[in-house]
Amino acid sequence: MKRLSRILPILAFFLLLSLSATAQEEKPATDPLLRESVIQTPPLQTASLAVPAPEVAASPKPDEQDSPVITPYQENAVASQAVERSISLFSNKIRDRFALYLSRSGKYLDIMKDILRKKDVPEDIVFLSLIESGFNPHAYSIAHAAGPWQFIASTAKRYGLEINWWKDERRDPVKSTEAAADYLKDLYGMFGSWNLAMAAYNAGEGKIMKAMRRSNADDYWDLLGTKHIRSETKEYVPRFIAASMIATNPQEFGFDGIEYGKPLSYEEVVVTSPVDLTVAAECAGTTVDEIKRLNPELRRWCTPPDASQYTLKIPEGSKEMFLQKLSLIPDEERFTISHYTVKKGDTFKNISRKTGIPAEVILSLNSMEKIMPLKTGSTIYLPPKELFSLDKVDRALLKKAAYRKAQVSSSGKKKGTHKGARSKSRKSKKI
Repeated sequence: MKRLSRILPILAFFLLLSLSATAQEEKPATDPLLRESVIQTPPLQTASLAVPAPEVAASPKPDEQDSPVITPYQENAVASQAVERSISLFSNKIRDRFALYLSRSGKYLDIMKDILRKKDVPEDIVFLSLIESGFNPHAYSIAHAAGPWQFIASTAKRYGLEINWWKDERRDPVKSTEAAADYLKDLYGMFGSWNLAMAAYNAGEGKIMKAMRRSNADDYWDLLGTKHIRSETKEYVPRFIAASMIATNPQEFGFDGIEYGKPLSYEEVVVTSPVDLTVAAECAGTTVDEIKRLNPELRRWCTPPDASQYTLKIPEGSKEMFLQKLSLIPDEERFTISHYTVKKGDTFKNISRKTGIPAEVILSLNSMEKIMPLKTGSTIYLPPKELFSLDKVDRALLKKAAYRKAQVSSSGKKKGTHKGARSKSRKSKKI
């Protein structure tokens, strides 16, 4: 009865928060850290990592930020073994890869920790990004999760991140960290435990709630001895603990001489008309690659032309020069777009074949649907060949479309063969 009284407030909160939320549910791991073979663990007895669960779910208080998320767990033998396995994995089997992730972390740790603190989320949570993506803004999974925090589209949009043909804010280290902090804070409010919040971040809140209900579990460690969560989720928190321990004291685990990336620094300028990244780089006295590095959310060769204004990040100290140089460039020379005049008999398919631009790209750029007729003499926009290239999302979606088309084609052939065989069989029988 006591256990039921503790679970009911959580269930009520969950239903009020979102009756349909299954965000992040069954999200396959993007990074090899979570694809490495996992070991089933026997039942665990006590919880030691989690912040103590309150009787009524509540968000963490600001003064809790002074204490780390990781509290002593060594008293729990199985938990200790799970963490040791992860430490061994990171410091031995994938040592070079983990060292790369540590070096990359230098770019983002300061800015991400600052955001987490302001959001009243323990700053050590930043190391979830390490096991999710290796602090890679361009990480992209087979489940179409993207960015350093590996958001799927539905969760990202629920937490205010914009995703369209021109930009994907899941890849922005600032905006995505703000969204991740809000999501994790909601999960902590739901479960009253950072362990369970992180498990729900990996598996989905619905999955963890269902697992707790079916197993009568009170905490994350109790779930590890059940069949109600995946092996990946069973390894998720131990790997977070191990990654946090190594990242905080790398020398203690044999990671000497890590060359950390320079902390992310930039200035912001607001542009009120679309600007090619080549033009932006020239005005800021830098390279296109540097502009892309500072603005990983941008998917194309320019700032979004459908936005009335856009905040662009440029190298620190270049704002005055940027604004001065940009003011001397006419609007029509800042943005490059190609045009195509529709000819009689044109279809999206043959325009794609003639121009070398995928039909899906043409449709997206012009906000068109395949069922819309193309009028002879009308003008449609095309990406400039010299500036346009497909990104990971484009390639993944094209591959998916090709696979579906092949399946439909294969299915049609099989049906035709079956029909023919059946017809032949009937004919033979008639004779």
